Formats: sequence, C-alpha cells, structure tokens
Amino acid sequence: MSQPNFKQEKKIEKDADLSNLRKLAGYTKPWIKRLIFCFVLLIAVTASSLIQPYVIKKGLDDYLNPNRVSVEQVAKGDFSVAGKSYKLGKSNPKASQNFVERRNDESVISGEKASSDTSYIVLNWEGEEIRLTESEASAMWRGRYLELLKMVIFLAVVVIIGLAASYAQQYNLNFIGQKVIFAIRSDLFGHLQRLDLPFFERNPTGRLVTRMTNDLENINELYTDVIVSFLHDIGLVIGSIIMMLSMNPTLAAICLLVIPPLAIITYYFRKLVRQAYRVVRVRLARINTALNENITGMKTIQIFNQEDKFADDFAEINESYRQASRRELKLYAIFRPAINFLYYVALFLAVYFGGRMTMEGHLEVGVIIAMTLYIDKMFRPIQDLSEKFNILQASLTSVERIFLLFEESEEVINSPKPLAMPEEGLKGHVEFKDVHFSYIEGEEVLKGVSFEARPGDVIAFVGATGAGKSTIISLLSRLYDVDSGEILIDGHNIKEYDKYQLRRHISAVLQDVFLFSGDVRTNIKLLSPDITDTEIMAAARHVNADKIINRYPDGLDHPVTESGSTYSAGERQLISFARALVHKPDILILDEATASIDTDTEELIQEAIARLIEDRTTFIVAHRLSTIKNADKIIVMHHGQIAETGTHDELISLGGLYYDLYRLQYEDTQKM
Repeated sequence: MSQPNFKQEKKIEKDADLSNLRKLAGYTKPWIKRLIFCFVLLIAVTASSLIQPYVIKKGLDDYLNPNRVSVEQVAKGDFSVAGKSYKLGKSNPKASQNFVERRNDESVISGEKASSDTSYIVLNWEGEEIRLTESEASAMWRGRYLELLKMVIFLAVVVIIGLAASYAQQYNLNFIGQKVIFAIRSDLFGHLQRLDLPFFERNPTGRLVTRMTNDLENINELYTDVIVSFLHDIGLVIGSIIMMLSMNPTLAAICLLVIPPLAIITYYFRKLVRQAYRVVRVRLARINTALNENITGMKTIQIFNQEDKFADDFAEINESYRQASRRELKLYAIFRPAINFLYYVALFLAVYFGGRMTMEGHLEVGVIIAMTLYIDKMFRPIQDLSEKFNILQASLTSVERIFLLFEESEEVINSPKPLAMPEEGLKGHVEFKDVHFSYIEGEEVLKGVSFEARPGDVIAFVGATGAGKSTIISLLSRLYDVDSGEILIDGHNIKEYDKYQLRRHISAVLQDVFLFSGDVRTNIKLLSPDITDTEIMAAARHVNADKIINRYPDGLDHPVTESGSTYSAGERQLISFARALVHKPDILILDEATASIDTDTEELIQEAIARLIEDRTTFIVAHRLSTIKNADKIIVMHHGQIAETGTHDELISLGGLYYDLYRLQYEDTQKM
C-alpha cells in the first residue's frame, strides 16, 4: 500500500498564497456588516487613544500652571481697570497668545498707593500692562477652574467611549471568528469524509487532528487579534506621529530619528521568524502524530516491553521540536530588547531636547509630557509586534494548511450523471472482468482477476496473506477504482452508480471491528434516524447479539468506550453483525470475521452468519476454512491471481493449493 509522506508539510514552504486569503474572505462575507461595524468601532478606539495625551497636555499648560493662564481659555466676561473696559477673549482675536501672571507690586492703581504685600494680577494685553486686583480677577480664576473641570469630564467621557468601543469590538470580532471557524470546520469535516482511503493512508491521524483543532483556532485568532487590531496599531502609530508633529515639528523630528533603525530591525525579524515558525509547526505536527500512534498502540508497546525504546524515539522527535522552538525564541529574545532600546532612546531625546527648549522659553512642559505619551503609544504596537507576528504567522500558515486539505480531491470520482439505484435495491449479480489493480504504481496486487457471483451466492476467498483477498472486497465497495478491467453489479459497471448510494446497499463486517464511543444503540444504527429500537433488537436477536445487549440493565443505552475496549472480540463481532443486518444490505461482505474468535463464540457467530447470508449475495474472506465448506464457490487467490475455483469438495478432490491449506489446518486442529 502507499506509504505516508510529508509532501503536504513541504508544500507550505512557499510565501502566503493570496488565493487562500480570498477563500477565507468568502467565509467572512456573511458577516461583512459586523466586520464593518468593527472597523467603525476601531476608529472610535483609536481616536480615543490619540485624544487623551493632547487633552492632558492642554490641561497642564492652560489650567494647571499657577503663574501662566491662557486668556482665551479662562476669561469669559467684561471687567474694568482704571475706568477702562476690557472683554477678555472676545475683543481681541489674538487673545490666545496673551497670558496673565500673578505677582506682588507696589504700583499705584487709580491714584492710590498699594501696600507692598498686595497681590496683583498683571495682564499683558497687546503690549499694554494691565493690573487686576484679586477681587477684580476672581471671575477669571473661577472661569479657569470651570474650564479645567470641563476638560476633566471630557477626558473621562473620551476614556469611557474608548473602553465601550473596545468591548463591543472584541465581542463582535470573537463572534465573527467563531462563526467562521464553525463554518470551516463543518465544511472541512464533510470534505474529509468524501476523500478516499489512499488520502488517509498518506496522512497520519495526528496531522489531521492538528488541522481540525490547532490550525482552526489559529485562524480564529486572525480575526480576534490580527485583522482589526493590526489596523488599530497602524492607526495608532501614524496618528501618534501626526500629533507629535502638530505639537512641535522640531522635537518630533528629533524623536522620530529612531524610525529608520526600527524599520530595518522589524523587516529582518519578520523574515526570519516566518521561516522559524514554519519549522516549529511541522515538528509540532510530528509530535501529534507520534503521540496518536503511541497512545493508540500502547497495548502492543507494553506487551512487547518496548516502553523505553518508544520513549527514546519520542524524545528525538520532542528534541527536534525543542530545538526549533528555541531558535524561534532566540529571535524574539533579540527583537524585544532591541525595540525597547529604541523606545528609551526616543524617550531620552524627548526629555533632553524638550527640556532644553522649555528652559529657553520655547516649549511648554505639557508638550514634553504629551510627546512622551505619544512615543509610548507609537512604540507599544511595535513592542507587541513580536506577538502579533507570532499570531499572524500562525494564522497564515494555518490558512495555507487548511486550504491545502480542501485542495485534496477525491480519487474515486462519481459519474456526472450516475445511474439511478432501483427502488427495490440491487439483485446482487456481481462480475469481475479482467481486473488489474495496484496501490503503488508498477506493483500490481491484482492481475487479471475474473469471476462471477449470481444473486444469493456465497463466494469465499482464501489464500495467503497479501494474495489480494481484501483488495477485491475494497474494490467491490468502490473504496478504490480499478486500474483496468471492470466490475459489474446487475450488469452495470459500478462506476455508473453513485458511490455513496452503492455503499448503502453493501454492508461489511471486518475482522477488526471498530466501535465508537457512545452507547450500543448508536454503534448499531450509526446515527441513521429512520432505524428504530424495535428494528435494532430484531436484528440483534437474529444474529445472537441480543444476549450481549440484555446482559446490561440499561440495554441499548449501555455505554461503549473508545474502540469498544470493554467488550471482547466476539462481542464486538456480534454487535457488528447486528449493525450490518439492520441496514438491510443487498450485498454482504465478511472480511476475516471469525479470524480472532474463540471456539465457543464461533458457534454463535456461525449461526449468526448463516442467518445473515440468507437471500443476499455474500462475499467471505476466510481464515478458517472450516467456516466456508458450504460456500457456493471458493476462490483461491495466489500472488494476485485466481489459482483455483470450485466448491469445497471439488477443490479437495483437485488436490491443489486449497487441499494443502485445508490439510494443514486440519492437522493443526487434530494436534490441538
């Protein structure tokens, strides 16, 4: 059979495929209105964040400086000084450039000498020095406090709006993400169910489980932590730069000298971490695969006392993952301190050069403080960029992996216009005509197999392991398509039928019976809604499985653990017989159904088989030749070809391969 390979893992070593992002956008389309709403909320969140430092700057410079107060902001009424009337903030359009200050003086106001300890307000008004007493200027100070209170309230409102918008944005993004993941997971599971056995032979279970869980969760984070958040970060960086330049272009230009080295570091980090992350994901998939295989095969490992060897083998896989993760962490360990260093350089530049400007009278203290806040807001998204790159890389890689699975096509293709299945079902007339088949190109498993089974016949296949017996059964169910030749059912090539409809008329009982976790009822009806409990029990009684069901007080509700580990091989086999019968097949397949059954249970199973095969064409792959003595035709397979054909008595009298096989088994039985 074909061997598993890691072609899929290697294929993703290319740059992100934009077509995959377009496919992902298709899943987002039903929620586009919510996504647009999230972008509107993004504007509110970003604006709120950018406004806050500016409001703080205005409060510091215009209202919290005890000696310098902006006239335009605090003066709201008329007042008179020395018989002259003034309208502060209204009569002069340049009032915003004028300031008042408080000082003690001995100057004379209105011809009266003031005492040396009298406090005055000196107003510079278009070059004219105007002095106000405390009583004359009290209205102006009250106005300042009122404006300060308004600004504090405004700042609180801005913060609350930002928090509310952020909450609504996160809620809606998570809602969209979960809806998209639900749709993708449902479609992907349905797609995997339609794929044929060769695909599952090439891809380990652990890898597929990783795709359905980890990778889909990474795509969810693409919505919640990347798409809108990334735009928010860009808006915050650009907005912070604009606000810095608007307050003081000179100081802003000095602080922004760190941008070129910042861009270079970010570019190379993005390039290197993308490569490192892909290696980590490949090796994580290998860990999941190894875990799945080892846990599933733990019974075999313990029976053969191979725990240490399998532990060593897993340690090697685990070590390769650790090394890949270590390299990724080293990149982050370099990136984060480098960004922090540039942040502090920008901060030191703002404080040093801003301080000099302030001492020289060219800059207000509030501008420096606002500048440092904007530097923090500009660097915070960049500092978080390492984490965002991690999430973005995981998401893009997962998008590629998920849609690579969607690109996997069915190898057993239905006819564009399949033949309608007769309402009465299949008659069961089966013909193989010169069938050739190989799992691996150039290595034929079946070589020109031809035989016929008439309706109601029991056809048995015997032969050594690897002779092609089970392959014939798989081809009959159209799990694979023949390389050449044809298989006919009721005179029609099985490729003319819809393969899903065809399989509904064929039931199989395999040697290794698989039971799903749940209860007995679910394992017999297999979620078919139209099968009743009455039908289940009737089928169970017909094949002696009712003895197992009635043994437990809860009957059909009795729990079944994973793989049916609490049931014996014979009990699982009887349950599978009930499963096969309740689906009312026209063609029955028994693939080594009694190979691992004890003698006592075999009697029950033989009785069940006799009832199962009534009025339907049956194909039996036999290990115990004693179970097929009454078959209508026995086909002996040898190296992919039919060596002998006939009834039991005919083949015994022939004295060929069948006779040798039967004699060996008979002698072994006699010795026992």
